Amino acid sequence: MTVMSILRAGAAIGVVTGILAGPAAAETWRGWNIHPEDYPNGVALDSFAEAVAEGTEGRIEPEVYHNGVLGAQPDAIEQLRTGGLDFANFNMGPMGQIVPETNVLSLPFIFTDLDHMHKVMDGEIGERFADALAEYNIIALSWFDSGSRSFYNTQRPIETPADMDGLKFRVMNNDLYVDMVDQLGGNATPMAYSEVYQSLRTGVIDGAENNWPSFDSSNHFEVAQYYSITNHLIIPECICISAQTWENTSDEDKEIVRQAAVEAAEEQRQLWAERSEQSRQKVEEAGVAVNEVQDPAAFQEAMQPVYDAFVEENPELESLVSDIQETK
Repeated sequence: MTVMSILRAGAAIGVVTGILAGPAAAETWRGWNIHPEDYPNGVALDSFAEAVAEGTEGRIEPEVYHNGVLGAQPDAIEQLRTGGLDFANFNMGPMGQIVPETNVLSLPFIFTDLDHMHKVMDGEIGERFADALAEYNIIALSWFDSGSRSFYNTQRPIETPADMDGLKFRVMNNDLYVDMVDQLGGNATPMAYSEVYQSLRTGVIDGAENNWPSFDSSNHFEVAQYYSITNHLIIPECICISAQTWENTSDEDKEIVRQAAVEAAEEQRQLWAERSEQSRQKVEEAGVAVNEVQDPAAFQEAMQPVYDAFVEENPELESLVSDIQETK
């Protein structure tokens, strides 16, 4: 081999070595969101993605898929647990079917108001829920609002539990919600969210329960003219990361991701408060009859059998229930 050939071969090896030793390609993270991109959750998730990409200098490039295009929440949870998704915004209501501890968050009236929920979830108790999720390969980084849920229907205002007698209410697929409505005298009907509008319009169900933005954005207010403020459920949501993705992330980038999630939660909560007020104003202007229940104690007392049954079935969670109730 000539000297020139040797030099050329060396140069080629140098180029290859330089390529191999160069900056690693960006890692793309796939994120799931059931809401539209202009919803408070969608806006905050996009902010999270931008902050992570900027903070990691492009080492991680998160991309949010909005409107549930990657599947319903139960499917998305399984995808995240197995590494098919990297991150997501999950509501803790349906999570109870997989992570039993999170059912505590679905107990009616477990939180007195949104501030109480924030204090609980941002503190030591929130860490206990995060630890429970981690056992199922779900890493919770921060907690979003999903508002307080109240009943709405096509028939009449609800002032007391007796006003629910005989009415059919759609609930999320969780036995706790079924028991809640049954104890109040209504007939609980688990049903996919996408089916509620038509079911209300045709009389398959008489009502449902949800927060102001959902009541508005789903157009349920067009077919259910009575909204009664009970605030019976205040269920937090999370920005959650796949444990597999988390384990493959450097400690430096983990801190960047975690901080971005905390900041996204702060933004989402502010946007949620603004959106809730806007939605309430919109549906009232559209003619929905809104009433605030004057005696919530009657509803709360009706939940005692629900709590008793829950503690009997889950004695290991009794202290967690008490700790939340005693947090001031």
